[in-house]
Amino acid sequence: MSYTIIEVPKRGEKITIQGGELRVPDQPILPFIEGDGTGRDIWRASVRVFDAAVEKAYSGKRKIHWMEVYAGEKAFHKFGDWLPEETVKAFREFLVGIKGPLTTPVGGGIRSLNVALRKYLDLYVCQRPVKYVDGIPSPVKHPEYVDMVIFRENTEDIYAGIEFEHGSAANQQFKAIFKEHFPEEFAKMRFPDTAGIGLKPVSKEGTERLVRAAIKWALANGRKRLSLVHKGNIMKFTEGAFRNWGYELAKREFRNQIVTERESWILGNKEANPELSDEENARMIEPGFEMLAPDKQQEVIQEVRDALALWPTHGEGKWKTKLLIKDTIADIVFQQTITRAKEFDVIATMNLNGDYLSDALAAQIGGMGIAPGANINYETGHAIFEATHGTAPKYADLDKVNPGSVILSGEMMFRYLGWHEVADLIWKGVSGAVKAKTVTYDFHRLMDGATLLKCSEFGDAIIQHMDD
Repeated sequence: MSYTIIEVPKRGEKITIQGGELRVPDQPILPFIEGDGTGRDIWRASVRVFDAAVEKAYSGKRKIHWMEVYAGEKAFHKFGDWLPEETVKAFREFLVGIKGPLTTPVGGGIRSLNVALRKYLDLYVCQRPVKYVDGIPSPVKHPEYVDMVIFRENTEDIYAGIEFEHGSAANQQFKAIFKEHFPEEFAKMRFPDTAGIGLKPVSKEGTERLVRAAIKWALANGRKRLSLVHKGNIMKFTEGAFRNWGYELAKREFRNQIVTERESWILGNKEANPELSDEENARMIEPGFEMLAPDKQQEVIQEVRDALALWPTHGEGKWKTKLLIKDTIADIVFQQTITRAKEFDVIATMNLNGDYLSDALAAQIGGMGIAPGANINYETGHAIFEATHGTAPKYADLDKVNPGSVILSGEMMFRYLGWHEVADLIWKGVSGAVKAKTVTYDFHRLMDGATLLKCSEFGDAIIQHMDD
């Protein structure tokens, strides 16, 4: 594919995908967007860390050939376009890339450049690992218990952007149609005359590919639990459906590798008391069994029988070696990830829940400045690793801010590429710099006896501690 504004490196090769597996050459070409505001300082520090880690790991055998592509303010000033078509083409052709923070254009058109890239490339997984680096100041007593990975559905929910602004002709037309065809639902709006309206699509296909990716990742990485986070007690046909479809997918495609939480109770009860009847087991797993209608009681008893039918593969304690699938109500998860952090491992959830939760969890491990992220399509191989924070324009070009979010997003990227030695060196370098209390201003102001470093100097410290 030819480019006019992007300069493709003369050396290096494209990453490809065959049979669902990435094929990564020793000298891949990787697109990058340096980012707006503080992104410029952050990228300069980050790329030196990446190149140093690759060199230390492979002694010249492997090398990244970086290819700058454009989005945000830099693209607008150079080309009059916030997101040039060539940028999307480059990410589509070269599969894997990385980006800094981007400004959201003011006014009409693209609401968010980040969201636009996700939609154009169908990057349906927003993957956000949240893991504590020893020594970082934290507002919780035991941040070391935090080691979670969030799989946030990236293309549906209210982020689909289907809204009807109050006072617009479209709003009036939609409400007229809604009132005519669904009068009972229309009557549920408290103030329909002044209501803006948004739609919340949650599909079976979107749910299944997100949950499938989360389960595959959990199994491949030796994780023990996967939690489906939802608000299905209120939104029964969207978030409740997400929960149900997630369980159905897990049982259908990963039956011998997973156990649901309720199945674990049933199997555990039977192991503790082999003489337990199906009805007695049902009473133990279902609070208020006596209050259920007879047909609902029979449904719970059938659930017991279905779980006990798994005895050859799951009984006699074998279920304890399986990936545990459970679900948690969205509002409760904010409490429990603080008070019971050890109980959470991999979390699969919808777009808005994941947005809130990933930022809240980042606060426990030092904030957004150290929180990495990625947007991935596991079928096509396309992935963009990115800073999870904003552009912080007041600090632009001051060589001040923490580059940790992009650097640790790079750590994620190298693991995705299968270059684990590089990822390990990056993590080692970041951990060593923090333990030595050589940090940027955001951590320095919270740590006793710390040495204040510039953004670039923190990159140097990370590289130095790779040799520890």
